[in-house]
Amino acid sequence: MPIYHKLGEIPRKRHIQFRKPNGDLYYEQLFGTVGFDGMSTNSYHEQRPTQVKEIRRQYSVAPKIAKSNNIQSYKLRGFDVAPQDDFLESRKIVLTNSDCHIVLAAPRKSTTDYFYKNTDSDEVIFIHKGTGKLRTMLGNLDFQYGDYLVVPRGMIYKIDFDTEDNRLFIVESHAPVYTPKQYRNWFGQLLEHSPFCERDIRRPEELETYNEKGDFVVKVKKKDEIFELVYASHPFDVIGYDGFNYPYAFSIHDFEPITGRIHLPPPIHQTFETSAFVICSFVPRLYDYHPLAIPAPYNHSNIDADEVLYYVDGDFMSRNDIKAGNISLHPAGIPHGPHPGAAERSIGKKETLELAVMVDTFKPLMVTEDAMAISDDDYFKSWLDE
Repeated sequence: MPIYHKLGEIPRKRHIQFRKPNGDLYYEQLFGTVGFDGMSTNSYHEQRPTQVKEIRRQYSVAPKIAKSNNIQSYKLRGFDVAPQDDFLESRKIVLTNSDCHIVLAAPRKSTTDYFYKNTDSDEVIFIHKGTGKLRTMLGNLDFQYGDYLVVPRGMIYKIDFDTEDNRLFIVESHAPVYTPKQYRNWFGQLLEHSPFCERDIRRPEELETYNEKGDFVVKVKKKDEIFELVYASHPFDVIGYDGFNYPYAFSIHDFEPITGRIHLPPPIHQTFETSAFVICSFVPRLYDYHPLAIPAPYNHSNIDADEVLYYVDGDFMSRNDIKAGNISLHPAGIPHGPHPGAAERSIGKKETLELAVMVDTFKPLMVTEDAMAISDDDYFKSWLDE
């Protein structure tokens, strides 16, 4: 997210002496992506951030693939994923390709015994149920229903939940996550026609700083394996930072929909983009207002992208028998469109109150065993005339 942000204490210039009250140096770290060419942040630490005392377990969290080459449309019952206490163990990859993992999670407990760092991916965590606080090495963010939490790769974090009733929809992206290019000018500022602006982006304003030595477990994800590292100092020892690479929050409820006289295509709902997929937000909006408009979407062929829709709330106008927490997968290679009767039902309607998150991937998605355990295998027949 190209917004400059400063928090805590930093020196006047980069890469110069910055000393503690006792005269010792603070330890500077450049935290960046895409080599030295992407967004970065300079952070200043009480202790050296390089002190690893021990490497314990190493174990796989790679998804188990049920269908590697898929052309069947699926509906997944997301709320059938059983809650689990541990945050990482609760995460179930349901769809995957070489660019991303699409994950469902129902964690009951906060992360108390370890910190987490995903070195494979940026994470976009959508909060369907639950409230709490995302705690990171670069500051904290409160969250609630409808929030997207965008966590850059390599960010050390914990997550605290207020209750045990939590449902998360997570996209792990192997490419950096950005705001869409069509919404930005050449300086990176969001344009007037963007459905959200910088005021809607919540940046960390609370910085936890600990100067403690001991044994601090950081679970690090790399190439779909977890490594348990023991650090010699507390990972949250940053006294200040500035730059462009940090976690932030954006509420789906702050997305201002773009509408028109006739039905507009999904790119008007785009919220995030990468080089490999896009994420869109479907929110309550006025329907198309041409006197002969059909508000329901037209049939269209997924030739170049798999379409995933995560249904959050409301009555999704193009689908029959869809509930909150369901996921639909419409794969590339075959057309899809509104269910029987949906186009007719939409005529004359003035608005929709649907809330959903869409992920369109440019490479085909594989279906995992965890997905098959919650799938409606007959969903692909739901377009047949009765």
